[in-house]
Amino acid sequence: MEPYTLERDMEVFYVKASSFPQGIKPAFEKLAALVPDIQGRKLYGISRPEGGCDIIYRAAVAAQSPGEGAAYGLDSFIIRKGVYMSEVLLNYEQDPPKVSQTFDRLLQTPGLDPQGYCLEDYLNEKDIRCMVPLAFSH
Repeated sequence: MEPYTLERDMEVFYVKASSFPQGIKPAFEKLAALVPDIQGRKLYGISRPEGGCDIIYRAAVAAQSPGEGAAYGLDSFIIRKGVYMSEVLLNYEQDPPKVSQTFDRLLQTPGLDPQGYCLEDYLNEKDIRCMVPLAFSH
């Protein structure tokens, strides 16, 4: 695990998964069907417990202009700048439980932002950076 700094806020827009974790892949497929130029754009996964205890997952793509998601009928989310505790997973699809195990470890980090979320930064088709924001890092 290592600290990783996001230098600026990033607007993304997203499709909410119907379930977690089973709905993740269909959510990205729906996002790809809605956004014709999704290839080559940054993809993210954003998850956190909401409405009591259920984990809500958002399959997201970086906006190229402010409010771009509205053109697709999708909601936007701001990934906040600041310091995140992170870990890169290589070939993550070869061992899917490793993603949740990595987040379980990251969530044990002292000083997490209580309003934070789990963030997956898809570095390419095989590798992701798993991140959780630290408090007072905005």
